[in-house]
Amino acid sequence: MANITRFDPVGDMVSLRSAMDRLFEDSFVSPMTWRTISGGETVTAPIDIHETDNEIIVTAALPGMKADDVEITMTGQSLTLRGEFKADDQVKREQYLYRERRFGTFSRTLQLPVRVQGDQARATFTDGVLTLSIPKAEEVKPRQIRIEANGNDGDAEHTPAS
Repeated sequence: MANITRFDPVGDMVSLRSAMDRLFEDSFVSPMTWRTISGGETVTAPIDIHETDNEIIVTAALPGMKADDVEITMTGQSLTLRGEFKADDQVKREQYLYRERRFGTFSRTLQLPVRVQGDQARATFTDGVLTLSIPKAEEVKPRQIRIEANGNDGDAEHTPAS
């Protein structure tokens, strides 16, 4: 006997709605967690990147971490940050009434948009904020080009044609 399946557009809309809700939550409500396919959560650190004329600046929010707990690696234009957010051992899991902070290891690899001099990078860590200043390679830095005027620039005497 053949089974007949009825088309249910409302069911598809509900799953779309649930996917949009999850996207909104992952992006704005708890941006430091990424859900894996199996439904588990991994931890990541929010990062901002901007550039000046001479360098790329990377800022990472790492609340509760110490500078010694963070590992920074550069290979070419690839930057990797690794570390671990550690849980408070004084409070047991069943004692929590509400818990939003996520704990665990993270690893974040970024491709920088321009060539950099990774061996000259400087890192500072203040109040849970890691700031990396990575100088751009000389060939990608903007240069001012001076214009030299050739020939008649208007200062020479002109004799009227007769």
